[in-house]
Amino acid sequence: MTAIITAPATSTETATPTDTYDLGLLVLRLAVGLTMAAHGAQKLFGWFNGGGLDGTGKFFEMNGYPAGKAMAVVAGLSETFGGLALAVGLLTPLAAAALVGTLLNAIAVKWGGGFFAPKGIEYELLLILAAASLALTGPGHYAVDRVVPSLRNHRLIFGIAAIVLALVVAGGVLFVRN
Repeated sequence: MTAIITAPATSTETATPTDTYDLGLLVLRLAVGLTMAAHGAQKLFGWFNGGGLDGTGKFFEMNGYPAGKAMAVVAGLSETFGGLALAVGLLTPLAAAALVGTLLNAIAVKWGGGFFAPKGIEYELLLILAAASLALTGPGHYAVDRVVPSLRNHRLIFGIAAIVLALVVAGGVLFVRN
């Protein structure tokens, strides 16, 4: 008796694992990046029921940051441009680092309110981990980084260096906080 071995049928419509991962990274980048860009727009322009620079500056001062309005500008720009860059996949590790740094400060402000929303840190922690994951994995194929020759091939060391930079800068900002 002879066994007949046949190859499984293949379809040209079947996505490869790489295509699937790249699409998943695109969806994650868009979700995290655009969410953070909207938060930055709240700080900078008062959009989406935000406080604008004046309201956000007062919030920063109430929470012990010196030069509240300047800190509002830094946070707003970091979130807006970091979020937009992450969404399109431009300078992905640095864009993710900008978000990690501002979100670490958000966690420091909310610390002590527990883990779960509305006073907890679960939302900020989830965004930090998503941004850090993107810094480490890279943007995937569907990203602006893929058309820039020096950024085309993501390296893990870029992501690690960006996260370390975010930790150092966030720590420095927290150090000057009263």
